[in-house]
Amino acid sequence: MSTSFLCTRGIDKSNPMTRGAKSDLKSVSVQYTERQLRDTFKRYDTNRDGRLSKQELMNAFASLGSHLPCWRAWRALQHADANGDGCIGEDEFGDLIKYVRKRAYTIK
Repeated sequence: MSTSFLCTRGIDKSNPMTRGAKSDLKSVSVQYTERQLRDTFKRYDTNRDGRLSKQELMNAFASLGSHLPCWRAWRALQHADANGDGCIGEDEFGDLIKYVRKRAYTIK
């Protein structure tokens, strides 16, 4: 076997797995499911009282990639805080999740 054959073969630049090659693959945005959102917000209930304060909401929205988590937390409270206590309780989670799903946060 000739060594010149091995040297002249080169790298297939049309292969997207080849380093430096351009790819026509597009990224796909996938929305969070209701369950994923519910789990995310419950994870940010740091004091485990079953309610989300404005600060806990801000942290959760930041983790979802919100550009303005403070504003988004304030708006979420306006939409979902039915009893006006300044927190989202277990009975208000459904309204919170509906509000968040309308914002179409995606998994990155």
